[in-house]
Amino acid sequence: MTITIALDAMGGDHGPRVTVSAAVAFVRDEPDAIVVLVGQPEAIAEELRRLGAASEPRLPIVPAAEIVRMDEPPAQALRAKRDSSMRVALGLVRDGRAEACVSAGNTGALMAIAHFVLKTLPGIDRPAIVTALPTRQGHVHLLDLGANVECSAEHLRQFAVMGCLVAQAVDGKERPTVGLLNVGVEEIKGNETVKAAAQLLRASGLNYVGYVEGDGIYAGDTDVIVCDGFVGNIALKTSEGLARMIRAFMKEEFQRTLMTRLVGLIARPILRAFASRVDPKRYNGATLVGLNGVVVKSHGGADAVALRNALQVALREARHNIPERIRRELEPPPRRGLA
Repeated sequence: MTITIALDAMGGDHGPRVTVSAAVAFVRDEPDAIVVLVGQPEAIAEELRRLGAASEPRLPIVPAAEIVRMDEPPAQALRAKRDSSMRVALGLVRDGRAEACVSAGNTGALMAIAHFVLKTLPGIDRPAIVTALPTRQGHVHLLDLGANVECSAEHLRQFAVMGCLVAQAVDGKERPTVGLLNVGVEEIKGNETVKAAAQLLRASGLNYVGYVEGDGIYAGDTDVIVCDGFVGNIALKTSEGLARMIRAFMKEEFQRTLMTRLVGLIARPILRAFASRVDPKRYNGATLVGLNGVVVKSHGGADAVALRNALQVALREARHNIPERIRRELEPPPRRGLA
């Protein structure tokens, strides 16, 4: 089955230099994938020529005159830029010309425009951002990562359902475990919203295992962890900063003396394997779940390798038709007429 992905070729910190390079590498590895490059045709075509892919039929160009800046207010991007590469790419998904959209652009603008263009699925109050993070046992799906800084208990329940459906489809887990991120594991801990969400999850039929503390995110004991976007975004950014600090400290220590440099040379294979396991590039690509279509957000500063991984996320979720799975699970039952 051929999957078509609309790529916002102008999005991110680097624009076509990275997006086109990632798309070229991606289609060479995925013979059943098409990547529609959306943006300014001249800039895209120049990169395709530079990469020797100007005649690749699986990299068509769809023109879009405007670019959403990384610091642009979402409301302005939504109202004033109807021909932006981001909006045109999302329109291709809405019109059935693509099964997924990937953008490294402005997160707030992507969320606002995707919500406006694609609309939410029946039974979903708010879309959420979910991504996979590495753990000692494999990975965990964490949501919400910033789309909703204030949530009700019902929103958290919906996030849990959507996260479990992603884990079922992508990881093949029939009954993924789900936990609620909290300041402690005891039932008395947490604010009123978290406590109310716990009650809803216990009665939901999901494989709810209780509260998870921050240090449990990477333990690997839980498949899906749910929180509001305020907490989730801080947890994600803290983790990224910690990973960079550890790598910097290790580099400093191995370069401190001649002896530590020699030890570093001997340990290089182990260090490379460690760096690969925690490399954020491997986990680039967060999905906006709850919309009528697959939308994947790449990190704005992603290089071609990281953006290629975001394309892989989009391909995988489009193949599993995640939106339709969520629709079937959460769509309200039809009302019966009066007898």
